Amino acid sequence: MLEPDPKVVRELLTRYASLRIAQAERERPETARELADVSYTLCVMMATTVVHDAVAKADALLLAKGRAQEAGSLTTDGDGGLSLAV
Repeated sequence: MLEPDPKVVRELLTRYASLRIAQAERERPETARELADVSYTLCVMMATTVVHDAVAKADALLLAKGRAQEAGSLTTDGDGGLSLAV
């Protein structure tokens, strides 16, 4: 199974949250349609049928990617793993 790009997932989650807030503040048909589109896209990307599950899986994916990057930065000196010894 292909794994979604974390940057795209983060953008979708941000857009989803913004639209939820906008819709809670003032219900508008345009916002509702865009929220439905973003929700659908999140569900497809995360292979779920319920947006709540998609958000949870997206959060877990981003958390795992963040931890993997932290672990990777701890094992290298930021020089691409090259030795400074000559």
